Amino acid sequence: MSPTADLVLTGGPVHTVDPARSRATSVAVRDGRIVAVGHDEVRELIGPRTEVVDLKGKLLLPGFQDAHVHPQGAGLELGLCHLADTVDPAEYLRRIREYADRNPDVEWITGGGWSLEAFPGGAPTAEALDAIVPDRPVFLPNRDHHGAWVNSRALERAGIDALTPDPADGRIERDADGNPTGMLQEGAVHLVGKLVPDPTPEDQLAALLRAQAVLHSYGVTAWQDAIVGAYANMADPAPSYLAALDQGLLTARVVGALWWDRERGAEQIPELLARREELHRDRFRAGTVKVMQDGIAENHTAAMLTPYLTGCGCSSDNSGISFVEPGELKKYVTELDASGFQVHFHALGDRAVREALDAVESARTANGWRDTRHHLAHLQVVHPHDVPRFRALGASANLQMLWAAHEPQMDELTLPFLGAERGARQYPFGDLLRAGATLAAGSDWPVSSPDPFQAIHVAVNRVSPGAPEGTPEFLPGQRLDLGTALAAYTAGSAHVNHLDDITGSITVGKSADLVVLDRDPFAGPSEEIAATRVLETFVEGRRVHTAHDA
Repeated sequence: MSPTADLVLTGGPVHTVDPARSRATSVAVRDGRIVAVGHDEVRELIGPRTEVVDLKGKLLLPGFQDAHVHPQGAGLELGLCHLADTVDPAEYLRRIREYADRNPDVEWITGGGWSLEAFPGGAPTAEALDAIVPDRPVFLPNRDHHGAWVNSRALERAGIDALTPDPADGRIERDADGNPTGMLQEGAVHLVGKLVPDPTPEDQLAALLRAQAVLHSYGVTAWQDAIVGAYANMADPAPSYLAALDQGLLTARVVGALWWDRERGAEQIPELLARREELHRDRFRAGTVKVMQDGIAENHTAAMLTPYLTGCGCSSDNSGISFVEPGELKKYVTELDASGFQVHFHALGDRAVREALDAVESARTANGWRDTRHHLAHLQVVHPHDVPRFRALGASANLQMLWAAHEPQMDELTLPFLGAERGARQYPFGDLLRAGATLAAGSDWPVSSPDPFQAIHVAVNRVSPGAPEGTPEFLPGQRLDLGTALAAYTAGSAHVNHLDDITGSITVGKSADLVVLDRDPFAGPSEEIAATRVLETFVEGRRVHTAHDA
């Protein structure tokens, strides 16, 4: 007789994400590994010391993996002036005033999470902040961290005035006379952000652990931290990960994407190699390099093949910004690939997507096929000619599914400036799937919700959760079915994270990274997917989250 199991989850259904056997009703775990997947026969492994979890008809899944997330930054924002979860400018000002009053000794008022759609043209003003916090500098990145709202005191501290030139990779918003208005875009954010005091190591560790608890509550058992290194106003999270490991507090599996400093060149690669070696520790490793190739569409810094339109629908002279010169990008990616690094691209506009794929192609041509698993995140606009290149080059499509829906930021700040043809090429999930691309998924939290089911809801319905009745579907031909979307958030991201040998599906021999839901979303209408909640989360068979009402 086989030894008994430590843990048996039974009473299914079990969605295994295993193409050979997609459904079961029972799973047995011993020493943190899955030892049996099946039906009633698995119950034979129940012994006197076996913990038995009755699923009561609720679905069991492999743990989710977030392939693009910023946990420490998200955790810090939760503890500062937190502006997420609303698009009301008056509410922003109320929260900022309340935070300032509650923290009279804080030198800088910072935090963030506000939405571009809350303000005309996505550009709030210093004047509004000056009226409530005139005596201290205010620095508040927006939810996507590609811009920041600052007050006059912050502009003065940074020495920014009408004579200050825009940095090459950013823009200072100005009035008709050239005076800064209080909104900084892309690289201009750093002009003020570099002055904000760094959080203490204790604050950073607390933020990471706060974020880990949130991610576990949504069933996330592994992730790729999309920026490991100091960037703009974001502190390097690497010391926090090492501290969490040393103290036995890191319960997730984490891949760190080392930040590529776009103001430097190939001379930084030896430093990245040294960091990869230094940070290779148990559940944390840093074999990836993050290259941010462009900005975002809402502020017209995403790199496009043709110019943005103006407010009148005319062509402008602005096609966005390629942060790394394309010819140099090919050289850097080829060298990184030769050194065994995975490259994680921020590529949002169709020109940036093409430049990233061209760089991967150069690496494949020079180095042959290596198991580096490069991936492109965001993919808001993809030219049809580039869709089949993902499969041909072995480049994974890292989808932020939640963004593929009609909302004010899309309808007011994006579509009018892209035009009809380019606007119809956004978030082509279905086309990428049909072309044979490997799909992974990430939240980009704190840019957007870390809840996988919010994102999966949009991938399946192409409508935001809670959207007003009658909201049109956003390019419904690009929908994914529920099984495909779940596979992207589990097996697909496990592939990108080089964790597919031990995670990503419920199969014998893999780690017992598991999620118990409050329902079977396959059994209900697609309109209710976003209501799905996580009851329990396990990593290596150890419970790391239990809902209060589980």
